[in-house]
Amino acid sequence: MSGLYLLGLIGIWLFIGRLIYRFWRNATVIRDLNRYAYYALGGLLFVVWFGGGFWPFAGKKMYYDAQIRDMCSEDGGIEVYEIVHLPKDRFDKYGNINIKSKENSKESEEYYYEIEKIVLNEDDPILIKYTTLVYRRIDNKILGTSIKYGRGGGDIQGFWHPSTYSCPRNVEGDLNLITSIFKKGINK
Repeated sequence: MSGLYLLGLIGIWLFIGRLIYRFWRNATVIRDLNRYAYYALGGLLFVVWFGGGFWPFAGKKMYYDAQIRDMCSEDGGIEVYEIVHLPKDRFDKYGNINIKSKENSKESEEYYYEIEKIVLNEDDPILIKYTTLVYRRIDNKILGTSIKYGRGGGDIQGFWHPSTYSCPRNVEGDLNLITSIFKKGINK
């Protein structure tokens, strides 16, 4: 169904483009122009028509994806400030430790995390910066941070889900940050 929708949009765009081309070829006022002006005006019309058709569907996404890559190269990724060695009984059978968000953790739990969500662009496409901070409750020291950027949307409107892009790719949620900070073993 969504493929038919997309083909319909392309068909309408090509039909209107054909009408513009026929008008261009048959307009006597335009043919009476200087040869160079005729080709320059035709080239400008071509660029506006095809560029205008390209920008809303692909160009806008490419532009914002490039912005996200630039922001990721500046400060994206995981940064560990302190590695914490915990006894093996603190880990589950898969080697993960259960760290809860500040809102869901109890005062007796030693560690918690917070996620800051900053919306960089509210229009279509939406751009978001996620910063995850892992804390030790006793001294409120930040043990590590994870910064991730993401885009959602910027596609042709339709019945399907919008496309997404995020980076850095090696930051798959908060689990990588937590496994980077907490290690099995005794603290020396």
